Amino acid sequence: MIISSVKILELNERYGLVKDLGQRDLQNPEGAGLDLRVGEVHRITGEGFLYIDQRKSPEYETIASFYGDGNKFVKMVPGEYLLVTTMETIHSPKEKIDIGEGMPLVYLMPLIFPRTSLQRCGIGLYQTKTDPGYEGKLTFGLKNEGNRDFTFELGARMFNLVFETIIGDIKRPYSGQHQGGRVTSGGEVEIQN
Repeated sequence: MIISSVKILELNERYGLVKDLGQRDLQNPEGAGLDLRVGEVHRITGEGFLYIDQRKSPEYETIASFYGDGNKFVKMVPGEYLLVTTMETIHSPKEKIDIGEGMPLVYLMPLIFPRTSLQRCGIGLYQTKTDPGYEGKLTFGLKNEGNRDFTFELGARMFNLVFETIIGDIKRPYSGQHQGGRVTSGGEVEIQN
């Protein structure tokens, strides 16, 4: 069951689901989700691997940050792949929560979708679900799949956040290495959790 944006804001007051939401989404959300903004942009500079027991995420460089001068534009050329991090911090409770009278207690799972403006410009968004227990900024892959340059401004609404309920129990909440919003392992080899 997808939770409406109005209900998300109500639950946000009680559970702190999304920190640092933009004023538009705090005051006048649209539809079933909330829009998230891009705060930082990173370029992969090293190699990575994913084995059965070990992994290494590549090193990266931050090429733009809203928190620097707050007025930056990023141009993506065709075929370019970047990592982008949200301005907002997500808190997906590790325990079941009360979403309303007469409803069972449930876990919440944030899901991310691209705003259609990205797709209309030939931009692919590479994202995943967010498990209960995760807290931090979100990082996604963004690729210019089109044949023209694409420019975006830091602070722009680029992603749509939807909360889905999970029926039943989970064995354990998220405890992975990206807890807290870490972008990559910085080239360090890690044991898979």
